[in-house]
Amino acid sequence: MSDEFAEHEGLPDEPQAAPEDWQARAMAAEQAMEALRREHAERLRRAELRIEAVRAGMIDLDGLRLIDPAAMTPAEDGTAPDAAALMAQLKRDKPWLFGAPSSSSTASVPRAEPPRARHATELSEAEWRAARAELLRRAGG
Repeated sequence: MSDEFAEHEGLPDEPQAAPEDWQARAMAAEQAMEALRREHAERLRRAELRIEAVRAGMIDLDGLRLIDPAAMTPAEDGTAPDAAALMAQLKRDKPWLFGAPSSSSTASVPRAEPPRARHATELSEAEWRAARAELLRRAGG
């Protein structure tokens, strides 16, 4: 034996994994991965339902429990394409669960514009005197 392996002479060899062992572990890993995929798809569907419920103006999101999970037909990617239709149906069947639609979910963000300084030529004499006095007051302490 060479010198580089001399320090490992007395150690037992690592046990080789039986073919059935790695196959069983691979099957268990695939099953766990499939379970995680199903859980992820379910969470995604529930999140989309909550979003649609807020948009529709649902007062209390506990009303989502009234929707039959079997009524949700998931798409191939796991999304719930019929979430808006389910909310519309629920709103027709149980209108007391809904208030006014939420404007916060559909409000557009105003354009970001930096504050524009007014030039002295745009001010009236009274505005100019007031602005000048304010500037002198801040500069003077």
